[in-house]
Amino acid sequence: MDYIILLHSLFFTLAFADKESQEKPQNLFSNKASHKRLKRDWIWNQMHIKEEIDAPLPHHVGKITSSVRNSNAKYIIEGEYANTIFKVEETSGDVYAFERLDREKKAEYELTALIIDRRNNQSLEPPSKFIIKVYDINDNVPVFVQKVFNGSVPEMSPVGTSVTKVTAVDADDPTVSGHATVSYQVIKGDEYFTIDDSGVIFTTRPDLDRETQSTYEIVVKAKDAPGTSGDSSTATVVITLSDINDNFPVFKHSSFHFKVPENISVGGEVGRVKVEDVDEPQHRNTKYSFVRGDYRDTFEIVANPYTNEGNIRPKKPLDFEKVSEYRFDIEATDPTVDLRYFKSGGSRSISTVTIEVTDVDEPPVFTKLPYEFKVMENDPEVRTLGSVWAHDPDAAKRKIRFSRRRASPNGDYIRVSDTGIIQLPKPLDREFSASYNITVAAQEILEDGRLSDRESHAQVHVIVGDENDNAPELVYPEEPRVCENAAPGKVEVFKANMSFRGFFKFSLATEDSNFSLIENYDNTANITVKYGQFNRELAKIHYLPVIISDNGVPELSSTNTLVISVCKCNEKGNFTFCEERAKQVGVSIQALVAIFICIFTIIVLAMLLLLRKRHKKDLSGLGRSVAEIHEQLVRYDEEGGGEMDTTSYDVSVLNSVRKSGVKAEAAPSPYAQVQKPPGNATSGAGEMESMIEEKKSEADNDRDLLPYDTLHIYGYEGAESIAESLSSLQSGSSDSDIDYDFLNDWGPRFKMLAELYGSEPSEDFVY
Repeated sequence: MDYIILLHSLFFTLAFADKESQEKPQNLFSNKASHKRLKRDWIWNQMHIKEEIDAPLPHHVGKITSSVRNSNAKYIIEGEYANTIFKVEETSGDVYAFERLDREKKAEYELTALIIDRRNNQSLEPPSKFIIKVYDINDNVPVFVQKVFNGSVPEMSPVGTSVTKVTAVDADDPTVSGHATVSYQVIKGDEYFTIDDSGVIFTTRPDLDRETQSTYEIVVKAKDAPGTSGDSSTATVVITLSDINDNFPVFKHSSFHFKVPENISVGGEVGRVKVEDVDEPQHRNTKYSFVRGDYRDTFEIVANPYTNEGNIRPKKPLDFEKVSEYRFDIEATDPTVDLRYFKSGGSRSISTVTIEVTDVDEPPVFTKLPYEFKVMENDPEVRTLGSVWAHDPDAAKRKIRFSRRRASPNGDYIRVSDTGIIQLPKPLDREFSASYNITVAAQEILEDGRLSDRESHAQVHVIVGDENDNAPELVYPEEPRVCENAAPGKVEVFKANMSFRGFFKFSLATEDSNFSLIENYDNTANITVKYGQFNRELAKIHYLPVIISDNGVPELSSTNTLVISVCKCNEKGNFTFCEERAKQVGVSIQALVAIFICIFTIIVLAMLLLLRKRHKKDLSGLGRSVAEIHEQLVRYDEEGGGEMDTTSYDVSVLNSVRKSGVKAEAAPSPYAQVQKPPGNATSGAGEMESMIEEKKSEADNDRDLLPYDTLHIYGYEGAESIAESLSSLQSGSSDSDIDYDFLNDWGPRFKMLAELYGSEPSEDFVY
């Protein structure tokens, strides 16, 4: 290859030289003909170099030349890799590579060539770009994109089934023949799998069984240059066989034995039979069936979809006294097995099941369920309706005792004796209830006389027959009304309440009325106006007695009063005004009792509150001295001061005491020392100061005492008040000239006031 490149370089050099010799005379001629500048051209060949050259550095790449003929010309190159990887000889223009090149890293380099005058570094020609291409030498091994590949294929797949695909990449130039071509080969596991040139792996055997071997690990080789011994690389491929349903279930044991009490509930679990299915759980669909034995109507086998076990359950109650042991054969199979891949060995698995029933103490068993009796209502002669019967199913055959558990309607209407006889304590009433239901319990009597805890129940229904014991009653949808100016023949329709099948007979108790009755023979009758023209002034309401009788045995009748209102009507016969009849308002006994209880409770609470208040008042009176009582009278009965009530004491004294913190000595009886001053006299500052301090000390130390902070504002009158004192306590001793005797003339309401202010008060008046 080196020789070919050198020949190409020589060829291009000679070609450019020949072109230059041909153009030179023409240029000289033109120079002579005119004084124009000569055109100069760059002359070099296309540069190529092989990668990874195994020779001493530097490696010659090519030669750049120019048509400039100047002894001071200098060649230089510029670019990213100029003067590092590539360098040029200044005078000859030869380009050399000073590093070994790798095409897989960079396939070509772009540089710029310049020719300058070495004396002044002026450019002799415009710069020109050129490219150095790197030739590929197939120096890379195909590499797999990953070290381990995974694949999957169903077991028992036919030959040629695709498993997975692997990929290897060669970094060499794909345009060069044989440099980037990759071929594959299975070097481990080729007896089960093969691979084509595209990297797809196929099966080579049809009997790959997951139950025998579920995973295969093969090794695949990738190499280039087919037909030669080129370099290669390897990768591992893990192939997993996916499961298909190709195996039948097999019982783990040839026989199963279970024990179960006879009182097991229907649908309860007797036991579980287990099978083994080597397929994966999603392909296990075991079905169980009976193949021998006559007990398929007694038991059933239900497969558990999660554990694949067969759950044996009873379909009806078991009885130890009748059958103490069951024996039958069962089969396990899978209807979803793919028979194309069925393995030899049989599709059936059979096992023998033995169920041993154990005896338990069972409750009594009634011979008939349910019981039904019929009786006529109000029949005093019927006292016994019949009996119920139950027996002990166990071998002990104990005696049975019966009792009543529940009744509907609730009450002592039907009784049950210890021996099971159904009795009526009194005749039944069909109008109260048409049927009576009770629940009868049966219990065994143990050897020691006690009753067994286990009991059974039976429902007893008593149907009551009807007899004609109720007279018919009159019913109507709304209050009957008639116009006072009604014409004869006006119709009102009424009907009777049917108490039995048949027709009623209607008649009026008296014919002395303005109404007549016409039967319709359908349990209704029409009331018509006989004469017409009612007088509302005489009677606004008419009471019409109607007799209703039935055709029963015996025949019963009742007299019902039909209340008819006479109303005012317009010309069209429409009612315009009717008096509303007073409705009877009734209160039930329960409501009356509730009201009485509420009233009694309120009275008791009021009495308790009153007693409590009086008790507190007595305690407070006993706890105070006479002086305290007098003080309260003075505090509440004296009037307050007037507008100028600030001269009774010196306020500055209060401020001085508060600032200096002086405390007055505590007096033994503060109430006794406080005396009401004369009418217009003013109190001294010392007395005021002492009293205030005493009250403050008393209020601070006695937590139960009422506050007296503003006591002296109300205890002393203002000296300069224009209204003077308004106190009624001082009016009796005042010098007022007013004569209050006129109060005696004002009547008894002012008697007390006249006695208080009169000149001669009554001696009998007690304060």
